[in-house]
Parts: sequence; C-alpha cells; structure tokens
Amino acid sequence: MNYKKIFISFFAGALALSLAACSGEEKAKKDEASEEQVHVDEIQAKLAEQQVDKNDIVAVVNNEEINGERYNAVLMSIQTHMQQTGQDPSSKEAAEQIKAQTLDTLVNQTLLLQQAKTEEINASQDEIEAEYEAYVQQFGDEKTLEEALKQENMDVDNLKEQISEFITSNKYQEKIAPAEDVSDETIEEYYEQLVAQTEDGEQELPPLEELSEKIKQIIQQEEQQKKLVAHIEKLKEDAKIELKI
Repeated sequence: MNYKKIFISFFAGALALSLAACSGEEKAKKDEASEEQVHVDEIQAKLAEQQVDKNDIVAVVNNEEINGERYNAVLMSIQTHMQQTGQDPSSKEAAEQIKAQTLDTLVNQTLLLQQAKTEEINASQDEIEAEYEAYVQQFGDEKTLEEALKQENMDVDNLKEQISEFITSNKYQEKIAPAEDVSDETIEEYYEQLVAQTEDGEQELPPLEELSEKIKQIIQQEEQQKKLVAHIEKLKEDAKIELKI
C-alpha cells in the first residue's frame, strides 16, 4: 500500500485550507507553499505515467498471467522506497530501472508462490485474520482502514489476498532458506570488521556483548538471502517467462 500517496493527498487538502486563510502579510509564505505543492503535483504526475492499465498483461510466468493491477502495486511501493531514500523516481533513467525491478519482483514472487502451491504450502484462515487485525489496529479501526484502502483502489478482499500471498511466500522461504546457527567466532569477526570501518569516524561502536544478537541476525539474513537468490535463479532456469512490456 502506498502510504506516501495517502499522506500527500491529505497534505494537499490541508494545505488548500491553510492557503485560503492566509492574510496579505503571509503572501510570501503562501507563494512558497504553492510552488512546493506544484512541484509535488508534477512529480506525482510523472510517477503516475509509469503505471499501466490495470487489465494489461505485463508478464506470463509458466502460463500464469500477471496483470497491470499487480504491476502498479509493486511499482508504487518501489517508487515510495526510492523517495524515502532520497532518490528521484520520476526521471527517465529511474523509470527504466523501476520498470525492470518491478517486473523482476513480480516474476520472483510468482515463481515462489507457484512452487509453494506445488508443495501444498499455504496460509491458514486464522493466520490471515490475525495479520488483518494487525492492519486494523495500525489504522485505529476497520472503517479508517477501509477508507485508506479505497484511496488505493483496494478493498478488504484485496488486502486479505495479499496477506495470504505474503504469509505463504514467507513460509516457503523459511523452508528453502532456514536460519542457520552462527558461531561466536563468526560474530566476533563481523564485529571486528565493523570496528575497522568506524575507526576513522567520530562514532564509537557499543561493546560486542550489546551487538552480538543483532550481528547474528544480520549474518543469518544475509545467508538466507543468498540461498533465496540462488533458489529463484534455479526456478527461473526451469520456468517459461514472457515479459509483455
């Protein structure tokens, strides 16, 4: 879900009310705010141009079609991440990068879900409802969540379907790339590398005892990621993949 888009829509409305109440003495501030909003609107327009029709078929993976609705959802997520990390997702170069990353993400997700289905791995109704309830709590109540979903052209059924896919994918990933134990020696070596990297800086690292568990988690995640990437590449070798855009 594109939370930034929801925020910008709210911000634009609040800004309009604020500008209407400005006095002549605040004209400079009003003009500055107006220019900023124009800039935001221009960026959002460029980002919207990267989307495709929701009914278009953007890729076919092992005879399973991926439509524009799924493409746009991943696209907006990547756009938002780039904005949050200080990158400009609206440039021509970025648009090509985002398109390639979006298609690759969708293909990877589809391959993992197809394999999970083959191995009869799925999300239970209780798991889906528990995750959905977490969303409700995050938004305060169900009505507020539904309004937020509506702004994203989604409904509760769409959200629960995505939750189901997320849980299923995670279960499968845990099966093919489980977290392995990490030795104390490996943790110490990792810590020493961090110390070496920060020797010339002003910030001093906390002692190993405080960072040990966090370092262990990082190493486990890195190893799991390597296994997952290798597994996906193997699935791609055996798959029939057609990109339509």
